[in-house]
Amino acid sequence: MTTERIALPTKTRELETRLMDSRRWYDFKFRDGDIVVDTWAKSGTTWMQQILVQLIFEGAANAPGGHKLSPWVDLAVLPLDEMTAMVEAQSHRRVLKSHLPLDALTIDPKAKYIYIGRDVRDVAWSIYNHHAGYTDAFLEMLNGRPDSTGPKMHRPSCDVRDFYHYFLETGGVFDAETGVPFGGNIGLSQFWEHTQSFWNCRRAPNLLLVHFANLIRDLPGEIRRIARFLDIALDETLLPAIVEHCSIDFMRNAAKSDAEEDARSNMVFIGGADVFYNKGTNGRWKEVLSAKEIAMADDVAAGHLTPDCAHWLKTGELPA
Repeated sequence: MTTERIALPTKTRELETRLMDSRRWYDFKFRDGDIVVDTWAKSGTTWMQQILVQLIFEGAANAPGGHKLSPWVDLAVLPLDEMTAMVEAQSHRRVLKSHLPLDALTIDPKAKYIYIGRDVRDVAWSIYNHHAGYTDAFLEMLNGRPDSTGPKMHRPSCDVRDFYHYFLETGGVFDAETGVPFGGNIGLSQFWEHTQSFWNCRRAPNLLLVHFANLIRDLPGEIRRIARFLDIALDETLLPAIVEHCSIDFMRNAAKSDAEEDARSNMVFIGGADVFYNKGTNGRWKEVLSAKEIAMADDVAAGHLTPDCAHWLKTGELPA
């Protein structure tokens, strides 16, 4: 087994869709200690943002919600000048969000990067609910931008089982022109490539891999591990409050009680924060899929990922 430390690679391509634009990082001014959270969607992004904000604000119940404080830098529909002004005004340690694949992400030595993985079955289930909940107004905003590119997006017109099969077949990159009943490229790179690229760099000193299942199994332990990676001296007496403030119920209620955040949630989702902060659980597919359909995910993963990466993505277990 090798324990050789490696460096994160430099960007080799740009990614632009109706949802995302990697060029928005061009002139971003990094600071020492910046934290970049990167995931393929619905893998625990908002949960991680909340954990980091709670660590930075030492478990304060009135700390701004992670989703509100930590901008999605490559989100194309957010005016770039507004996003830049918001992060430039922040005097605390900053948390930034991205869904870019590693080869399209700007890497800066001042920053630390956290990547979250999740079993593909849970990702498919969660993103189906996410996109099925989009409002007409949000879809019109995405599809109506004059500078947007790629096929238009719309809500899935199939049930979750069929969606799961399409997800495995395409790796989450859907093309409206092929007749797949889910509109357009959702704005992300291929799921398997995205995951493998970060896994290959897991020994980089400024990258930490975290798994959704481990956050569920041992949230206090994972918070401690994240704090160590970020060189944050965690006060153990504050840990119970941090854990409480990182629960799905706390985040959902906080979002609904914040007028601005509640309005934003209701503009994007039918059902608002109740849809965005949906379940925060794994395994909902067990009640729908047959044993053969469940096993399909392992077979497909084996064709796209190295064995150790596939094992980690399914279980959260890192090699010894």
